[in-house]
Amino acid sequence: MPLSDMSGSSLPGLGRTLVMAGKLEQKFAEEIYRKAQAKRTSFIAELTGSGAVSAADLAHTLSLAFAVPLIDLDAVNSQLLPKGLLDNKICIDYRLVVLGKRQNRLIVATADPSDQQAAEKIKFSTRSSVDWVVAEYDKLLKLVSANTVTAAESIDNIVGDDFEFDDLTSEPTADTTNLAASEVEDAPVVKFLHKMLIDAFTMRASDLHFEPYEHNYRVRFRVDGELREIASPPIAIKDKLASRIKVISKMDISEKRVPQDGKMKLKIGPERVIDFRVSTLPTLFGEKIVIRILDPGNAKLGIEALGYEPAEKERLMQAIGRPYGMILVTGPTGSGKTVSLYTCLNMLNKPGVNIATVEDPSEINLPGINQVNVNEKAGLTFAAALKSFLRQDPDIIMVGEIRDLETADIAIKAAQTGHLVLSTLHTNDAPSTLTRMRNMGIAPFNIASSVLLITAQRLARRLCGVCKKALDIPEKALLEAGFKPADLDGSWKPYHPVGCNACNNGYKGRVGLYQVMPITEEIQRIILRDGSALEIGEQAAREGVKTMREAGLQKVKAGLTSLEEVLAVSNE
Repeated sequence: MPLSDMSGSSLPGLGRTLVMAGKLEQKFAEEIYRKAQAKRTSFIAELTGSGAVSAADLAHTLSLAFAVPLIDLDAVNSQLLPKGLLDNKICIDYRLVVLGKRQNRLIVATADPSDQQAAEKIKFSTRSSVDWVVAEYDKLLKLVSANTVTAAESIDNIVGDDFEFDDLTSEPTADTTNLAASEVEDAPVVKFLHKMLIDAFTMRASDLHFEPYEHNYRVRFRVDGELREIASPPIAIKDKLASRIKVISKMDISEKRVPQDGKMKLKIGPERVIDFRVSTLPTLFGEKIVIRILDPGNAKLGIEALGYEPAEKERLMQAIGRPYGMILVTGPTGSGKTVSLYTCLNMLNKPGVNIATVEDPSEINLPGINQVNVNEKAGLTFAAALKSFLRQDPDIIMVGEIRDLETADIAIKAAQTGHLVLSTLHTNDAPSTLTRMRNMGIAPFNIASSVLLITAQRLARRLCGVCKKALDIPEKALLEAGFKPADLDGSWKPYHPVGCNACNNGYKGRVGLYQVMPITEEIQRIILRDGSALEIGEQAAREGVKTMREAGLQKVKAGLTSLEEVLAVSNE
């Protein structure tokens, strides 16, 4: 109860009610009232503190006197209480907890149902009437305290006091109004966002997920291909956090009904800048935001760091050294196709070479390469960009993805007329890529005469070098997994994950599994007679091309990953 309620000479409504109910003597009630005024506390706090009336007895008496329901707050799950219906300051000042809302009426727990000033304050603030429920004062104080921790305090608990960060690089946009600026520059939210971005980079995460739900908000990182819950900030920050991310990603912060895409940068050090690709999606309880980490340094690690075996690496190097033709990289989303392509481009990026790329959107920025983003609304499609590239005197063209026949036709014509073309397709393995192109409507002759090499890839979690342990697996199980009897010569043992402080459940980082298939004359003949993916695969096997499972088993044999991980990522 605010101090203004205790001004004047007469007892407050609560005091008079207790005197009339025979719970307090008039003189004692007046003495309690004077002490409350002197200490600048509430009458009910001083009364329960004196021990004259217990909190339970007081709540029972007031429930009967005012014909108001009585509630035991021990039975209330604070996590399920509605958020944001009443300002935290009002809840703290008047010791209130909102239990629910029915049409235009708030159901509010209080220790003093006689407090008219609190009722008027709520009505003015929310345009809703109040239905009181009486609760014990001591339990109410605990719930108010637990339920009204501010977003700033909660974020401080996550971030810590000694956290320092560099600024995100951003530019002012026309969408940032004065009101928006007050939302997006909220210091705790800014601090929290920077903390999450830097933590994600430090943990080698590939993506950050900011997910609002009805009663909670969570942040998850994708580390080594698996999502891990990292933080549960207060749900009250969801709109401010979304606005902050959208402004620095140059999105429209006033538009919350449709998905949006954007980009932002974070300066890690004097010469280190990390790019982030941002995607928003309207959900039932707010905007879900996914941030993809795009580290240009990954494309500069060199082909050795990708995990190609010597024979596979040699095939790839021969293909990218050719003056013209098409190289295709296939695999599911998140299998590292973009990094593989940019690693090749980085090796080809020389002063005497003109390289152009078109993507949706460009994920890694490499100096010296002309990069174009698809813009469907403006008519800049993959096909339109490719047509323009051919008038720009290119040597090497990279197409983010071949999605339709028109794009495929132009890319193949470019490959046939003196350009090296690199692109991706979403197929399961290398042989099925050729039949997929045939199903798109591309003539067998054009496929056979343009495609130089296809590499299919997956990413498997790499075993932690600190805690991995050798495991005895029955020979029968190893043979069923795909090992040949000659492989089981006793010179090696499979390892399995254990888990330690240096890793994530026994794994740390990822290793690539590759099926590298050059298009030889024999495979060209199969394509020209419209052969199946099975025939192409059998011929590739005769030529020494490993299947995805065999590539994975080779990594198991080398102790780089576990057998269960290879079985999970290869589907054979």
